[in-house]
Amino acid sequence: MDTMAVSLDGTRLAYARAGQGPAVVLVSGALSTGATLAPLAAELSDRFDVTVYDRRGRGESGDTAPYAVEREVEDLAALIEAVGGEASLYGISSGGALVLRAAASGLPVRRVAVYEVPYAMDDDAARARAEYTGRLGEALGRGRRGDAVELFLRLTGLGEEMIRRARRSPMWAGLESVAPSLAYDDAVLGDARVPRTLLAGITVPVLALAGDAGAAWMREAARAVADAVPEGAYRALGGQSHMVEPGVLAPVLAEFFAG
Repeated sequence: MDTMAVSLDGTRLAYARAGQGPAVVLVSGALSTGATLAPLAAELSDRFDVTVYDRRGRGESGDTAPYAVEREVEDLAALIEAVGGEASLYGISSGGALVLRAAASGLPVRRVAVYEVPYAMDDDAARARAEYTGRLGEALGRGRRGDAVELFLRLTGLGEEMIRRARRSPMWAGLESVAPSLAYDDAVLGDARVPRTLLAGITVPVLALAGDAGAAWMREAARAVADAVPEGAYRALGGQSHMVEPGVLAPVLAEFFAG
């Protein structure tokens, strides 16, 4: 990241910007930094002015206690101001929940696209999320960052052997470094249910995306988001899972953001 914006509470936000055209800000999900979305930004930069950034508590960005979801909405406000005062937003996973909250708050947003926001679609899933929230808070409160990362990986469905391999891999230290931000992603998702009342207040077009090769409940959640937004639309991407390929996603986003 080569540029800094300053949020309302003084937190410095590292971001990178490329391309020309209407402004688009890309928002990453859990255990990731802005660099995670750099390949997607590259795919879009021939038609748009694309910004990726490190969310607070990650990468080169700062952090300011106490955390509140409203601070992350203010972060997006600062970035939108830095790139011209208006932008479209794309968010993946918990980053999608954040951009939906930002749009509902009335930020100067043209259009919003989200990919597989992990809202709970039944009571069992909601209970599992509530249990995760409690155990995550306990692990982070005791400074057990590795345990916090393990809890998240189990929540995503990763098997125990894969988790053990991940712990032994070179990437583990990087995951532990951003582990405290898992609590931020959890807070952005609220009680894990689709926030239909909040979504009903969004006044701009929203495209909710999911992969047709991934979990069925992710597609159900995306449809629920589209149904709750007055100008909502749903689309499934062929052959895609939660790890969506930038080359498949970018043309869909470009068509939507150009509308």
